[in-house]
Amino acid sequence: MEYMTTASTGAPPWLTDEEQCVWRAYLHATTLLEDHLDRQLQADAGMPHIYYGLLVQLSQAPRHRMRMTELARNAKITRSRLSHAVARLEKNGWVRREDCPSDKRGQNAVLTDEGHAMLRRSAPGHVKTVRQAMFDRLTPEQVRSLGEIMQILAAGLQPEGADADLPWLR
Repeated sequence: MEYMTTASTGAPPWLTDEEQCVWRAYLHATTLLEDHLDRQLQADAGMPHIYYGLLVQLSQAPRHRMRMTELARNAKITRSRLSHAVARLEKNGWVRREDCPSDKRGQNAVLTDEGHAMLRRSAPGHVKTVRQAMFDRLTPEQVRSLGEIMQILAAGLQPEGADADLPWLR
C-alpha cells in the first residue's frame, strides 16, 4: 500500500506498517483483557469490571463516599453510565446515594458494609487474574515502560478546560 502524505494530498498520513501492527495489537490485547476481567468478576462476584472499579474507588475515599461527579471523572465514564451503574449497585445493596450536604444539587455515592464485604471477597480473585493476565507476562522493565507509555497517552487525551469533551462532562 502506498502511503499518502499530508504534503502531497492534504490528507492525514497513513499509519506505517509497524504502527498498524502496534495499533492492532493494542486493540486486540485491551479488548481481550477487558473481556477476561469481566468474565472473572461476573463468575466470582456477579458484577462487571466497571462496577468493581467503582467499589474500589469508594472503598479508598474518605468515609467511603464520593460525589457522583468525581466518581464519574475518576472512572472516566459518562454521568449517565455512572447513574445506571450506581442504580445496579444500589439494587445489590452495595452502594447507597445520599444528598451532598454542601451542595443540594449534588449526590454522594456511599459504599455500604455489604459492598465493602463484597469487595473484600472478590479482590483476591481479581488481583490474581490481573497478575496472571498482565504482570506475570512482563519483565519489570516492561512494566515500567508500559506505565510510562500509558501515562503519556492518558495525559494527551485528557485536555484541561471547561470546553474539553470528556466522558464525565457529558
